[in-house]
Amino acid sequence: MPTLKAQDPMLQSQFASRYQTEVLIVGAGFAGIYLLHKLRGSGFQCLVLEATDSLGGTWNCNRYPGSRVDTNVPLYQLSIPEVWATWTWTERFPDRDELSRYFEHVDSVLNVKKDVLFNSKVVSAQYLVDASMWTVRISDGTSFTSRFLLLATGFASKPYIPEWAASDTFRGTTCHSACWPSSGVDLVGKRVAVIGTGATGVQMAQEISRQASHLYVFQRTPNLCLPMRQRKLDYAEQDAARADLPRLFKHRLTTTAGYADEPAKRSIFSDSPEERTAFFERLWDEGGFKFWTANYQDVLLDEEANRMAYDFWAGQTRARVADAQKRDMLAPVDPPHGWGCRRPCLESDYYEQLSKPHVSVIDVSRAPIVALTEDGLRTSDGAVYEVDVVGLATGFDALTGSMLDMGLASTSGAPLAEKWSNGVASYLGAALAGYPNLFYVFAAHGPTASNGPSCIELQSDWIVHVMVKMRRDGIESLEPTVEAERDWTSLLHSVYQASLVSNTRSWYDGSNVPTKRMEPLIFFGGFPLYRELCYNALDENFKGFNIRYRHDKQEGGQAEPDVHTIT
Repeated sequence: MPTLKAQDPMLQSQFASRYQTEVLIVGAGFAGIYLLHKLRGSGFQCLVLEATDSLGGTWNCNRYPGSRVDTNVPLYQLSIPEVWATWTWTERFPDRDELSRYFEHVDSVLNVKKDVLFNSKVVSAQYLVDASMWTVRISDGTSFTSRFLLLATGFASKPYIPEWAASDTFRGTTCHSACWPSSGVDLVGKRVAVIGTGATGVQMAQEISRQASHLYVFQRTPNLCLPMRQRKLDYAEQDAARADLPRLFKHRLTTTAGYADEPAKRSIFSDSPEERTAFFERLWDEGGFKFWTANYQDVLLDEEANRMAYDFWAGQTRARVADAQKRDMLAPVDPPHGWGCRRPCLESDYYEQLSKPHVSVIDVSRAPIVALTEDGLRTSDGAVYEVDVVGLATGFDALTGSMLDMGLASTSGAPLAEKWSNGVASYLGAALAGYPNLFYVFAAHGPTASNGPSCIELQSDWIVHVMVKMRRDGIESLEPTVEAERDWTSLLHSVYQASLVSNTRSWYDGSNVPTKRMEPLIFFGGFPLYRELCYNALDENFKGFNIRYRHDKQEGGQAEPDVHTIT
């Protein structure tokens, strides 16, 4: 297969009209790389289209100060033996630069880049039934055709930028966290505003407070952060643990959310107050997500149990904030929402940094930002905050944004936005009615509130199994039925409503974007149930799919494929 590289103008010109391959993969982060590796191993011809200039997906884009992963290694990496056997991490929670080096290592081992076309944003894609092919166009006008289209764009690749931030009157610098310049922004001695206190905002504020002359943190909802407990890792420690990695990678696919831990198999009410406190303290001292992923089994199901967990969190956190006003803003006595019902983030000294006198915390739940002026920000109460730099940690149009942003059209030509106008619909969070031979991972309706590499591998392995079975059985195309989509969406909603998560507004339900429909967007049934349902569909001869079988060419032309529906 010819190798295309977007940075080579001659090659781009050579293939400027049309290029054909068996599988087009959109995105070259964890998901795109893993799919490429597995499909190569199964004999498929693949080409990856990547919108940015390098591998890494979110880790190529998110260059903001303090950027690092908040899932610990070795959990946060691909399970490909050739890769992990020859790689050593330096920290328990690697920063963005180390993750960038990791992706370069992945390429050096797997030769990924030879099948990647960089700087190639997909702007339109439609399946042509008569040709049994996808036709895909990228931003420079180049067209591609493929039998399969796999979306590996992730859940957080389309930034959300508030309307007020579009003003061009501001005389300073404005950057969204996902569009931070590779050359950086000079923050030393500057007045800086960080907008948002999600995971990105916490990391930005924690780091920028060390450089800025004054930092304004604009908070709508306090983040219920957990202690990271960062530490350095040495080669000897990792080398000794390497033999256990195959077991760990297999195990993470059996847990609820792809981490190493599961909730304790007992109720919070079965322990005495002393036992409960000791259990909480052990999880707290271990750090990372332990207090979230390994807590009592009813913390996310029972309001009283949830309040006990919150009260412990608040007691630990309030003790770290000296200023009484900031203490009540950052760690209020009464919970702003259910503990763990929004994804917590990890911090090292966030509360100590925000306690410093040169840091101001602004409550935008009471007085939202209404304008970006020449000199800074104005809130609805008339207050003006003069700053030199505005850092937008306003998050993403998560789970659906990237899928809606690439011009996907159904077989009838209708845009995906039209299909989803009355609510997101999918089958197994991996396929769409009206879009034959399209599969996607780590996005809408999947078990996406989880460890990224785990979810990606769980879904990707199933997709590869599907494609191999299609080839073996002579299947031209697969497309979910509308009924299968309806059943999956109904199950997803019912599982969501069974948890306290349903009482909390977040990117889990799209409510972080004001113009977005509020609805459950994630399957919260856990990895084991998700895997069972996916493989049941596969084992039952593609239950829930319309199947078109391929026929050999006959004399006089190509026979029409037979169409079958398995219900």
